[in-house]
Amino acid sequence: MAETYQKCLEKIYQLGRFGIKLELETIQNILARLGHPEKKYPCVHVAGTNGKGSTATYIAAILQAAGFKTGIYTSPHLVRFNERICINGQMISDADVVSAYEAVNAADIGDRNATFFEIATAMAFYYFAEQQVDWAVIETGMGGRFDATNIIEPAVGVITNLSIEHTQYLGTTIQALATEKGGIIKSATPLVTSVSQPSGIRTLKQIAKEKNAPMYQYKQDFFVRKTPNKATVTYRGLNFRIPDITPPLPGDHQKENLGMALAACELIFDRHKENDCRYQLTSELVKQGLAGTRWPGRLEVIQQNPLVILDGAHNLKAAQVLARYLSTTLAGRKLTLVIGILDDKPYEAMLKYLLSVAHRVIITRAKIDRSLPTAVLTVAAEKIFNGQIQVIETVSDAVSYAISNTCKQDAVCIAGSLYVAGEAKEKFDLDFF
Repeated sequence: MAETYQKCLEKIYQLGRFGIKLELETIQNILARLGHPEKKYPCVHVAGTNGKGSTATYIAAILQAAGFKTGIYTSPHLVRFNERICINGQMISDADVVSAYEAVNAADIGDRNATFFEIATAMAFYYFAEQQVDWAVIETGMGGRFDATNIIEPAVGVITNLSIEHTQYLGTTIQALATEKGGIIKSATPLVTSVSQPSGIRTLKQIAKEKNAPMYQYKQDFFVRKTPNKATVTYRGLNFRIPDITPPLPGDHQKENLGMALAACELIFDRHKENDCRYQLTSELVKQGLAGTRWPGRLEVIQQNPLVILDGAHNLKAAQVLARYLSTTLAGRKLTLVIGILDDKPYEAMLKYLLSVAHRVIITRAKIDRSLPTAVLTVAAEKIFNGQIQVIETVSDAVSYAISNTCKQDAVCIAGSLYVAGEAKEKFDLDFF
């Protein structure tokens, strides 16, 4: 008897208790029992600290615009598990979640039970094969070298920026982090990166040299620059120039993500253009693909009057980027910041940046057990913030209070964790306002 969708999700989420396992043998064995679905379509592999999701989304959008049936696997989800696995912009159906889970679960008969992420990753590979996608864009989870996604042989690898995170698994230095993320580099497979730290670049170059993998760097081999006196950017790529691109997502940092996506597409299209007429990268194709790009929960404007912005800002680098964006975008508006942070994040440093642009702060906590207690965040916030600090334990109530007590000409930003962003987005999506 087939599982119900809800029962299936309960079983998947229960796997979280098995934690993170730094080895690839379990997922390799599962995929072998499934007939290696991950080998039935070409892939792009995207790793890094921040910007992975938007970069992957840009690549998938351009491939789809060219006429390819394109799957994309990302994490985490904001509201529904189905968000993780999409084809041509459409989430996997509830019925297909059940079908994929049953197939993968039946293959999970090794010495160790697969983790949540291993099961979800295998489900994505299985579903993409069942649906016969032309391309799949695969975002890593936490790391690279031992990430469950790192069993693919991609056509192109992408590594976005690096900042210290998950130190118990990935190390405490940029060099160690680059070693882990650089684990996705495959033999003779081109790599596109925006890593900027000298130790990170040196490490990636060494790995790429050992693997005989061509490496292309943002701001050295390809560029994205603002167009003078316009709200557009110009891409100067490896062999291609695209003027007057309207950035599909807000934030100055998106120039970098867009550049990597376009460089990756250049490499893909150039390799295949002689054999398939769909591989013709033009300015029109790029702009068509990017026009409909959406990446929820990242500088997402939820409503106007008051302006409500939703952004995960789930680590230090993301908090810095968000603070810089808010300081320039919200000039003249008083900002209410609704914030909750997970317990494995550098919350004091994150607060330093985000509270610097706030007029009022509401501290809250996502439902996940990894959320920092509001009392801990409050003590840290009181050390660096002289304005009004309130504590509202649930995200839903915190968001309701913030909006109802903010003037129409001012703004609310909900941030600090993708789980906080997800709970807030669910509230909005259910039309509670």
